Amino acid sequence: MAAGGTTRRIQRGRRRGVALLGAAAVLLPLLTVAAPATAAPAERGRAAPIVLGHRGASGYRPEHTLASYELAVQMGADYIEPDLVPTKDGQLVARHENEIGGTTDVGTRTEFAGRRTTKTIDGRPVTGWFTEDFTLAELMTLRAVERLPDVRQHNTLYNGRYQVPTLQEVVDLAKRLGREHRRRVGIFPETKHPTYFRSIGLPLENTLISTLKRNGLDHRDGRAIVQSFEPTSLRTLDKALSVPVLQALSTSGAPYDTVAGGQGPTYAEMVTPAGLKEISTYADWIGPEKTLVIPNKADGTIGTPTPLVKDAHAAGLKVSPYTFRNENQFLPADLRNGTAPGAYGQALKEYDLFYRTGIDGLFSDNPDTAIIARTEFLAR
Repeated sequence: MAAGGTTRRIQRGRRRGVALLGAAAVLLPLLTVAAPATAAPAERGRAAPIVLGHRGASGYRPEHTLASYELAVQMGADYIEPDLVPTKDGQLVARHENEIGGTTDVGTRTEFAGRRTTKTIDGRPVTGWFTEDFTLAELMTLRAVERLPDVRQHNTLYNGRYQVPTLQEVVDLAKRLGREHRRRVGIFPETKHPTYFRSIGLPLENTLISTLKRNGLDHRDGRAIVQSFEPTSLRTLDKALSVPVLQALSTSGAPYDTVAGGQGPTYAEMVTPAGLKEISTYADWIGPEKTLVIPNKADGTIGTPTPLVKDAHAAGLKVSPYTFRNENQFLPADLRNGTAPGAYGQALKEYDLFYRTGIDGLFSDNPDTAIIARTEFLAR
């Protein structure tokens, strides 16, 4: 590595040390409230893994709604996770994708029928309705619906009840819930499709940066952590902010900024020791798809851990895999109960196996299950 890269890595190491010390200071009382059994392991020098409410408590409420985020915190989640996409007028809202046909009632709204279209997003054709074609005022007239109605039929009970929240509303909610629960509630925003949005004149980073700064969240103590699959977006955020950074990792392909630019590492290269060292020059965490930590065998049953957690820790990175869910269809074959895809399987056993690998956190649709498993694991 060139001398400039070495200097940058030293700076990251110093910043990471400050960040982790600060995070430990704020998360210890936070976790004590959420799960009292965490105190004893902390005394033994073992930090409690954080639980991230993936799109809120999306196993129980339509994802990316204020109700989903609030329930996640009530269940003990340490962070809530808004995925961010822009509106036509440049406002950031919380949706997993900019295509909203499956997560709102836009398809039933005759006044917006003409906005259904096909676009190329990250190199793939996608047909539907897109947030960037709606002003915030128009988007606020829509209502959220359950994305997986066949799997989470119970969640359809809440269809039509909640609006699409803005990033500012998520920040305000986290602050209010922190006061009510007398603990810090962190936010973990993700920039979605940043190369695509930059190409159409709606870059995500500047608005995210200004929002975090305006709300007093630009600190190294972990009250906010930013994430993306695209290193270009993360490097921009890292330069402008003091907050910790997470590089999300998929099981195949490459980040789209790599694909669009014609150069850069694949995900397979990023999870090697050399790739992890490079990530550590701009990030503090990695967020791998969970089978990169414990893969499934050829028959679909759970396998043995890879070296990823150990290698990431050696590079100075923390590890928070995604996504943990209770339903059979999301579990390894040997941890399922029966054959119904939407029935609950042996999720607690899966959590325990992953906690044993030394992960530092995880993303869960069912934060209450993650908290129960964490409490039991740390009490041993």
